[in-house]
Amino acid sequence: MADIFQEIEEDLRRERMKRLWDRYGLFLVGGLLVLALGLAGWQGWRWYEREQRLRAAERFAAALATAARGEHAAAIEAFAALGQDGPSGYRLLARLQEAAGRGAQGDRAGAVGLYESLATDTALPSLYRDLAVLLSVLHQANEGDAAALAARLEPLAAEGAPFRHSARELQAALALRRGDRAAAEALLARLAEDAAAPVGARRRAAELLASLRS
Repeated sequence: MADIFQEIEEDLRRERMKRLWDRYGLFLVGGLLVLALGLAGWQGWRWYEREQRLRAAERFAAALATAARGEHAAAIEAFAALGQDGPSGYRLLARLQEAAGRGAQGDRAGAVGLYESLATDTALPSLYRDLAVLLSVLHQANEGDAAALAARLEPLAAEGAPFRHSARELQAALALRRGDRAAAEALLARLAEDAAAPVGARRRAAELLASLRS
């Protein structure tokens, strides 16, 4: 009798399982399929990103080699293309290299335009936006409005700012350009005595300060 009850119980269990499968089996299969496709898509995206980074690295290295051979126009064009369609990190590096190349070739307006576009790109970390402002001001230092350019450097020259020493050195140069010798000397003295400043910046500041006071 025990065997009969056991068989009946197994039949009932199988029947329940069949009903459950008939009711939920397609959902289970669909869920597993979605999971499998999701995993495949994620792995595919990781592969795609890796391939994109590798290709971008090759393009960036090739553009640098082109510039090193003195083919500046071709290098600028290559950097410009990578700055448009490369992965985010390489887009930034390529735009900086393009701007530097344009500035070196005398296209100051083109360089400044690129730096300004980076300076206002809120998708970039503030460190790179500040660097772009600094480089933009540097490329305008001989011709732009000295007072306005110095004012743009104020946030960068604040205590603790990552580019404060370069910003203060550039502010001193702008003060000299507009004839404000006292402001220039104050900035140079502060820089020359700043133990946290790079050695080169301190030396240049001390030499220029000595020249102004002689």
